[in-house]
Amino acid sequence: MKDILIIEDDLEIIKLLEIHLTDLIYSTSKAMDGKQGLEMALEKEYDLVLLDLTLPSMDGVEVCKRLREHKQTPVIMLTAKSEEIDRVLGLEIGADDYITKPFSIRELLARIKAVLRRTNSKQPVAEESSTIEFEGLQINIDKRKVLLQGNKVELSPKEFELLVLMASNPGRNYSRTELLNIIWGYNFDGYEHTVNSHINRLRAKIESDMANPSYILTTWGVGYKFNEDIVL
Repeated sequence: MKDILIIEDDLEIIKLLEIHLTDLIYSTSKAMDGKQGLEMALEKEYDLVLLDLTLPSMDGVEVCKRLREHKQTPVIMLTAKSEEIDRVLGLEIGADDYITKPFSIRELLARIKAVLRRTNSKQPVAEESSTIEFEGLQINIDKRKVLLQGNKVELSPKEFELLVLMASNPGRNYSRTELLNIIWGYNFDGYEHTVNSHINRLRAKIESDMANPSYILTTWGVGYKFNEDIVL
């Protein structure tokens, strides 16, 4: 049973979500302010967090930002604001998806299923293909575990998916639009700079020199690629 945390200050929306999520045989917990929601998200392992943007005590952006410092739990942001900056900011700080209020419950449930499916999807389980290794970098796909020089690296779901995609195809150039469509699963037109933010965070975690990266290279005028010259 999937366990979903709802961080939302509108009791009617909480009740609506609880009814439909229970119908899908999901377990739910709730918090009605940001601080409490963050504490709950950090104390327990949830499969997904539904996070409102505007909350008492701590807003959703800050909750997501602090959660990402410790855990990589998938997050879908719920926002009543339609301005582009709010959507972009939510994605750039590590949210996996967002939906704007008022939303269709059918669309929200579809997005929940899509995020859970992407998070839980497994690559082929053959032992020889479940781990990708490079100079100093080891990626265990099945366990969603990354080691850099033998030390564990904590990546968000999107950072991990970006790394696996490019590391599985070293030398292949990916445009920002292509990465958005493949990794996010939706066509976020105009949000290509969201990819830049995730790539920068990923580089900060695996590169020893951000100015001269060894693993993820920029292909000017195109996008990014994984360095094919370091394949073992």
